[in-house]
Amino acid sequence: MKLNVFLAAAALLIAPMATAAKADDKPVVQKFYDFLSNPTSADHAEALKAATAADWESIGEYSGRVKTRDAFVGQIGGFGKLIPDMNWGVEEMIQVGDRVVVRGRATGTPAGPMFGVDGKGKSFDIMSIDIHTIEDGKIVRTYHVEDWAGALRQLSAK
Repeated sequence: MKLNVFLAAAALLIAPMATAAKADDKPVVQKFYDFLSNPTSADHAEALKAATAADWESIGEYSGRVKTRDAFVGQIGGFGKLIPDMNWGVEEMIQVGDRVVVRGRATGTPAGPMFGVDGKGKSFDIMSIDIHTIEDGKIVRTYHVEDWAGALRQLSAK
């Protein structure tokens, strides 16, 4: 009897993980990074919009402010003008259930001052960590951290 109760409880715990593990949401998440590497491309912006929920949330700090999808697309489009060679590569992508974690690498050479620092032709190479939540095949929320302080150190180095 105790064994049957244990097996039933284990099945209840494992079943949701097995169901969630069937989906491969990595191609959906890849569209996010394709846009980051092609931020002035209307086609990539549309692909990002198709991969994200209309009420997608970008959360990069604990202030309570959430960036909307349209605000994000606008911001990244601005980065594309400032950093024409921006590339945001996926170094590692891991999916567990409805979450996809990405270790990314952003590189670029700003065409002018960035965050008040004029790198005068210098480039940056930084790491990012993102946690994407997927529901019904779309990204609904992204928590993200980028090493922008490291980028500024690289741009201001003598």
